[in-house]
Amino acid sequence: MVLGVERSITGRRWESREIAPRDGLAIAQRLGLPELVGRLIASRGIAVEDAGAFLDPQLRRDLPDPSHLIDLDRAVERLVTALSRRERIVIFGDYDVDGATSTALLQRFLTAVGGEVGTYIPDRMTEGYGPNAPALQRLAAEGARVVVTVDCGATAHAPLAAAVAAGLDVIVCDHHVGEPDLPPAWAVVNPNRFDETSPHRQMAAVGVAFLLAVGLNRALRTAGWYRTRPEPDLLGLLDLVALGTVCDVVPLVGVNRALVAQGLKVLRRRETVGIASLCDVARVNERPDAFHLGYLLGPRVNAGGRVGDAGLGAQLLTTEDPEQAKQIAQRLDQLNEERRGLEAAVLLAAEEAVRTDTARPLAFAAGEGWHPGVIGIVASRLKDRFHRPAFVVAVEGGIAKGSGRSVPGFAMGEAVIAARQAGLLVSGGGHAMAAGFTAEAAHLPALAAFLEERVVAAIGAEPLQPRLGIDGALEVQGATAEMMALIDRIGPFGAGNAEPRFAIPAARIVKADQVGQNHVRCILAGPAGGRLKAIAFRALDSELGPALLQTSGGRLHLAGHLRPDTWAGADAVQLVVEDAAFPS
Repeated sequence: MVLGVERSITGRRWESREIAPRDGLAIAQRLGLPELVGRLIASRGIAVEDAGAFLDPQLRRDLPDPSHLIDLDRAVERLVTALSRRERIVIFGDYDVDGATSTALLQRFLTAVGGEVGTYIPDRMTEGYGPNAPALQRLAAEGARVVVTVDCGATAHAPLAAAVAAGLDVIVCDHHVGEPDLPPAWAVVNPNRFDETSPHRQMAAVGVAFLLAVGLNRALRTAGWYRTRPEPDLLGLLDLVALGTVCDVVPLVGVNRALVAQGLKVLRRRETVGIASLCDVARVNERPDAFHLGYLLGPRVNAGGRVGDAGLGAQLLTTEDPEQAKQIAQRLDQLNEERRGLEAAVLLAAEEAVRTDTARPLAFAAGEGWHPGVIGIVASRLKDRFHRPAFVVAVEGGIAKGSGRSVPGFAMGEAVIAARQAGLLVSGGGHAMAAGFTAEAAHLPALAAFLEERVVAAIGAEPLQPRLGIDGALEVQGATAEMMALIDRIGPFGAGNAEPRFAIPAARIVKADQVGQNHVRCILAGPAGGRLKAIAFRALDSELGPALLQTSGGRLHLAGHLRPDTWAGADAVQLVVEDAAFPS
């Protein structure tokens, strides 16, 4: 327990991240780093001998041979044939960020090598997730010969059977959990297919698409394809890989960490006009990092699929026209604002539904007329609020569309697939931490009971005790630009490589006031001196904001992340406050 905080103002127990102190010291001594940095590296499970590579992620070392994936060489062979015969290839994507970036990556690469390429993103409201028979049949009638599904297709048996009957060769490029029986595709490239032995199961779909492009590029080079045309710059596509990987919340370890680290370097050059326009509308004026991708750029790309035109995200990321990119980015920004309003209304109703039955091991809320485009976000909010797996279901005309978010220990995608196999769903699938489904509304009570049984078997019936992991204590005067530079070396941060969180003991709240609608900013002073700016975002939505405002002049233990204070200058630092506790 850190600083004796058993129950913070927001109800969490502060716990030190597990670490063997000697490991942190050994890393620091081997690499000539401050002990604090060594401890931070060790707390991420990095062995002493691997610490140097951790601080220097490189694709040359960490990117696997694409051919290690089952069916990848078969997919490459078919695409080489399609290119040589000038056959029309269509990329069939999902409407989220991972799907949009995967679609854009393959479209841009195949176009650059001379392919005749189209894209198709299904409409969330009228077509739902993944391949559907009418769309595939229409693509075949319009002249497509090869369809590559990205971020979808792993369990689309009936639609892909219809595609084969229509004369299409389908290549599945996915990362969702597969089943023993594969869909009838030409190739299924998926690190999570049932018979796959790849150690890279945690890749996002855009990472798998990048491996497919690398394998195809290698085959084209061997075939002499580039004797008469320039070879594309594959590394220039890594900004798309970074965006999709971060936004799909896959662990930023191993190859994912290398992809995002290198992708951020490309993204900062602002060479992709769509991403540059997105940064402009999101007012990202500082050096972008994973935080900006996940919380500012990603939600805007998602907004088209959630509440507007599902294809806008992929269109933005493929266009080379700066004016068109600007217009699409502005439209996505507007749709994101609309999404916020819809989300707030559904969240209010879903929270009320869950509160009426808090004894259930699963947060399960369903509502007639709820917008399907925001249920995934609301499920994530419920999961965080109630500390248990959560499903939110939108019901319309007797059909229920659900989206879920999980907690560690409960493999949600596998549970949804089991429910489909039990006849409770029309369709459904996902991965460990997120899943979606379509069902008949009449089956919802039985579905909820089915899923609850699996939650209890996996993690027990009680909600998880809310905990806040702390990397170490830091005095106010220790929060410096030099400290920020050291912390930066451990990034990029995200799932699997959490941003370091520090406890600031007994900080005096010199000043606290409200900014915006529900944020609180503060000036802190430490017992041993020093001043530090702090801000608590959305703090007035919980007990944290009022506590900060009411303690002005008093002292609180604070927990949060150090971030650059871009308003105050290049070397300024501020604390982003996540939690607080009264000193005992």
